[in-house]
Amino acid sequence: MLLALLTAAPAMAAPAALGAQGLPVFAPVNPVATSRSGVYFEPYRAPHAERWELSVAADYASMVELNTPDDRLTRYVLDAEVMRVGLRLARDLSPAAFVLAGIEAEGAYAGIFDGFLDWYHDALGLRVRERDKRPHDVFTYDLVLPGGEIVQRRPAGFFLGDLRAGLGVRLSTWAQTVVSLTLPTATGPPGYGRGVPSFALLTTARTALHPRLRYEGSVGLGYTPSTGPLSPIQRDAFVALTSGLTFRPWGKQWLYANLFYHSPYYHDTSLRALDRKELSLDFGWMLLTRGGREWRIGLTEDPEPGGPAVDLILRLGARF
Repeated sequence: MLLALLTAAPAMAAPAALGAQGLPVFAPVNPVATSRSGVYFEPYRAPHAERWELSVAADYASMVELNTPDDRLTRYVLDAEVMRVGLRLARDLSPAAFVLAGIEAEGAYAGIFDGFLDWYHDALGLRVRERDKRPHDVFTYDLVLPGGEIVQRRPAGFFLGDLRAGLGVRLSTWAQTVVSLTLPTATGPPGYGRGVPSFALLTTARTALHPRLRYEGSVGLGYTPSTGPLSPIQRDAFVALTSGLTFRPWGKQWLYANLFYHSPYYHDTSLRALDRKELSLDFGWMLLTRGGREWRIGLTEDPEPGGPAVDLILRLGARF
């Protein structure tokens, strides 16, 4: 269904002068995902008259994953809060081509929000059984692999992530392709950076369904060589699909929602949270000012438990 929407929606309306950036950039924040794949969602970038554009984004995520099969031969526990602050530059080389570059500061902590999230889930009538089994505000990131090897990750207060660079080509006024490369520049402990270069090919299309409603979807393909103690269970090739809408209820304010699918990052572990796909819903509010600035606040939830899920991500961003 997601693929059908992605391929069919651009044909539902004629391309129009859409303005603004559209949906925000989205990339997974869970370290079991970010240490493996470089595929993410890159929105269509309208021409910007060959000037530099700066984007700032901050994500703060709380997650708890508890996979302990009955046979106890394998185990995966991730209970942490993760921070990511990114700076990104973009510049047009011509009306058809542009470049991107970005760097992130990251951190992984025991956290302070487990009690708040218990209240939040209770208020929504949700039950997260993994939280019931874990102590509040205690960091754990452990894996027991099928061969019996034990891998333990430690918290890290502040470190730089992998550097990302990209070259984009606008195929038309409503479609683009970006070639993206990440370099292994992460300064954190093992388990948070990819450790090797990663490659991604990202194609995005958008269209106006109505003067107040826009659709944007993408297909991403990626490759990251296996490396480190998790090599036997790592996948090398990845695919991602996105499908999203932005709606302008009034003025220059927009509401957005974007569904992000990513293929599995690992294989044959017998651990559901590692072997299954990722499905995330990114949604929020944007304000576009007359000077071309964009301010954004949003949340991300995982509608399908069982993959590399994140309980909640608070997202803040600005574009200048």
